Amino acid sequence: MFSLCDGIAELLCSIRFYPKMWLAQLLRPKAPPARPMSNPVSDKAVRQAAVRQAVVALDAHVVETVAWHFHESTGCPFWLDFKRKLTFDPLSEVRSFDDLRKFPSFEDEWLRGGPVRRWVPKALADKPIYVFETGGTTGVPKSRVAVEDFRIDYSLFSDTLPEKYFPLGSNWLMLGPSGPRRLRLAVEHLAQHRGGICFCIDLDPRWVIKLIKKGWMEQLEAYKQHCIDQAITILGAGHDVRCMFGTPKLIEALCLALEERGSSLAQAGITGIFSGGTEFTPQWTRFCIEELFGGLPEVSGIYMTPTYGNTLMGLACSKPVTAADGYKIAYYAPQPRAVVEVVDFDNTEAVTQELV
Repeated sequence: MFSLCDGIAELLCSIRFYPKMWLAQLLRPKAPPARPMSNPVSDKAVRQAAVRQAVVALDAHVVETVAWHFHESTGCPFWLDFKRKLTFDPLSEVRSFDDLRKFPSFEDEWLRGGPVRRWVPKALADKPIYVFETGGTTGVPKSRVAVEDFRIDYSLFSDTLPEKYFPLGSNWLMLGPSGPRRLRLAVEHLAQHRGGICFCIDLDPRWVIKLIKKGWMEQLEAYKQHCIDQAITILGAGHDVRCMFGTPKLIEALCLALEERGSSLAQAGITGIFSGGTEFTPQWTRFCIEELFGGLPEVSGIYMTPTYGNTLMGLACSKPVTAADGYKIAYYAPQPRAVVEVVDFDNTEAVTQELV
C-alpha cells in the first residue's frame, strides 16, 4: 500500500502543477565560491523560510488536485465512485496535505486489470491517453494512465543538466527498457525537448526476470550481450550521439564491451549520462567514474547524474555527485508533485520525519 497522496497526485494525471525553480537551481552543478563564507544563524533562517514556502505550496497543490479529481465535472469514474463511500466531503474538508490522512490507504491492487479508462478524468477524456505498466511478473500488470506528466517531469529534469556535458541539439541513446514503460517515452521526450533525437534499443525486462527466475544464466548473459550489441551498433553508425540513459549494469557492460573492442565511451562520443536504478550506490558510482570512465568529468569528459524514478512517483533527481563528498547520492523528490515521509513501519500514521 502507499499513501493516497501518491494515488491522487500522480496516478490521476495531476498535470498542471510545476515545482519551483529552486529544484533546478539546487541540482545544477555550480563552481564553488572562491572564499566560502557561512553564517549559521542566517543559513538556518533561510532553510526555515524555504520549508514554510514549500509547505504552503504543497497545501495549495493538494487542495487543487483533490478538487480536480473529486469534482463531478472533472473527476474520473473511480474517484467519483470512491467519493460516495467516504464519510466526509473531500471537496470541502481537504484543506491541507495533512488532511489526506482522512482517506484510507490506497490499495495498489486496484491498479490491476481494467477498464483502464476508469482512471481517466472527465476533463481529460478527449486527450490522447498513455498507459504505463509495472513489471507484470506476478500476474496481471498494474497500470496507470498518463497524459502529460512524463513530459512535465523530464522537462523540469532537463533544467538541471549542465549544457557543457549535455549539449542542446545532441542526439541520445536510450539503453534501457522498451515496451509499456514510462521511462522510454520520457527519455525520448527529454531528447526532443533539448532539440535532439533519441535512438532506442529493444529490451524486454519481463523476459530478463523470467530468465533469472528459471536460472538460465547462459541465456541471460546472451540476452544482455544482444542489448549491448544494439547499443554499440547505434554508437558506431554515425548518428552523433552525445548523451544517453542507462542502468548501472548496462552502463558497466557497455563500457567493458567497448574496452574489448579497443574503444571507450569517450571515444564513442558520449559526454553526458543520465542513469537510474536500484543498483546505484556510492561504491558503484566511484568504480564507474574512476575505473570505467577514467576519472571525474574534468578528466574523462563524461558527466553522470544519478536519478531515482518509478511509474507512480515520477523522477527524483540527485544533487551533483563528487569525490569530495564520498560519491554520496542524495535524491530530491519532485515536490509538490511527490512527497517523501519517513513513517513508523508498524504504524504508518506515525510520521517520524517529513522530507520537504
